[in-house]
Amino acid sequence: MTQHFLLSAKARTLSVRRVFEMNDEQTFKVFKKLRWGDSKAVTCPACGVVHEHYFIATRRQWRCVDCNHTFSVTSGTIFAFHKLPLKMYLAAIAIYTNAVKGISALQMGRDLDVQYKTAFVLTHKIRESLMEQRDTSPLTGEIHMDGAYVNGHVRPKNKKEDRVDRRLVENQKPDKRCVFVMRQKVSIIGDTIQGANKTISFVIKAENQADVGKLADLYVQKGSVICADESTAYDGLHAKFDTRRVNHAVEYRSDAGTTNNLAESYFSRFRRMQYGQCHKFGNLYLNNYANEAAYREDTRRMSNGDIFDDICTKCAATPTSRDWCGYWQGNKRVAELLAA
Repeated sequence: MTQHFLLSAKARTLSVRRVFEMNDEQTFKVFKKLRWGDSKAVTCPACGVVHEHYFIATRRQWRCVDCNHTFSVTSGTIFAFHKLPLKMYLAAIAIYTNAVKGISALQMGRDLDVQYKTAFVLTHKIRESLMEQRDTSPLTGEIHMDGAYVNGHVRPKNKKEDRVDRRLVENQKPDKRCVFVMRQKVSIIGDTIQGANKTISFVIKAENQADVGKLADLYVQKGSVICADESTAYDGLHAKFDTRRVNHAVEYRSDAGTTNNLAESYFSRFRRMQYGQCHKFGNLYLNNYANEAAYREDTRRMSNGDIFDDICTKCAATPTSRDWCGYWQGNKRVAELLAA
């Protein structure tokens, strides 16, 4: 019996211990390489000029030869105006990488020995970078779709005579949201295990034909095969795509072999992240949590070192966040971001 990839040495190429053993100069070089590569030329975040700008060694900063702007290795990125040492940010990304089911801000704060507020903003900055840099090009081939509801639990009353029918819309919570996911199936190539290689998640108010149809038009290429369950939300897709259904009230897999197991696999990880790690997702940043689960699903066959490099590169390419710069001073997102 062959060894599972996650148990092999190939999956374990990053050590948090080695990150903490880095000195300031090594950490600086890692950030510089991830952002600008090995070249001596760097890009000014103010004017965009790529040049071997004047380097102020004592401050580890550059001064632009064109606009005279002074900038650092984190200027203009998600980690701009940082107060912690650079090593702490690399360590946070390493810990975040190794947490395959997600990580709470409380646990991150304990691991880094920082306040909860600091860890909360730090983990959300990483999620923001994954959201900003995600690939939203149209999916092709066989696409599995499904939706799952969050924040909709209504606690029943103690007395039976006081209880209401929680299935009725008027008795449901107004904060109830649907996380909708599309997953692209990849064919078996050699020894590669069959599964999904690209996942796009969305947050909508309810699983309905209008929203599902709109998202399918935007993110699914014509000629693709769509696999979904028996929900009426997918009825309208038959007119536009080759749509195949499975009735979960009767079977998990149809006689024709149709399933939406790839979407169910995503929600398996998402629920474990929700209940086992973070315990609660607020609607304000629900889309970031949903995208995090999608990213972890898509990178499940990558080594933790490659995932670490990928997240660091995404953080370096993400501009300074308007939602998380000065969050605890009142600069917060004012409305949730719904896909439809």
